[in-house]
Amino acid sequence: MIYELRTYTLIPGKQAEYLQLSRDIGRKVRGDKYGKLEGAWTSEFGTLNQYVHLWSFADLNERERLRGALAKDEGWTKEYLPKIRPLMLAQENKILYAVDGVPFTAPIGGDRHVYELRTYRTHVGKVPEWISHYKAILPTREKYSKIVGLWTTDVAQLNQLVHLWAYSDLNHRAEVRAKVTQEPAWKEFLAKGNPLLVEMQSIVLTPAETSPLR
Repeated sequence: MIYELRTYTLIPGKQAEYLQLSRDIGRKVRGDKYGKLEGAWTSEFGTLNQYVHLWSFADLNERERLRGALAKDEGWTKEYLPKIRPLMLAQENKILYAVDGVPFTAPIGGDRHVYELRTYRTHVGKVPEWISHYKAILPTREKYSKIVGLWTTDVAQLNQLVHLWAYSDLNHRAEVRAKVTQEPAWKEFLAKGNPLLVEMQSIVLTPAETSPLR
């Protein structure tokens, strides 16, 4: 299984129009015929005016085949793309592989969540070492909230780790992070893991109307 994380930066003031077109045309045309939509969000904190969507495919060959078929779908090429392209400033995508032992898991509960997408870049060659430390501390971290997914990059910026977390609201996130920082084992992990990192980024996301993850 591979995942594709796509981030579109929209013209300020055009997000509502983009989301409406995505709901009324894009999702109806594409559905899950050309890859499975796992989640779709808009940015709340971090870089604003962004639409972030996560897709899954069996492998790179399936992605290539399905994207080729999508490019031939006239509903997509003639009804949808001409309407959304003028609303965009930039597009970015990453091909991700899930870390062994950390399966992609939807948050528990049917209520709407807020999500935090964290992207870390390690020193060259240090991803496996960071993952080893992180997997060891993950049971301690998950006492407070469960991880949705943890991936490494395969295409686009290399030496990156991408992890997605869900919270009931922003207050819940603040409470969890305050409690985690008091854990002695977490402090030990930071002493080992932080020197391996070059850069850390975080954005807070809210689910789009079409998102399977709520």
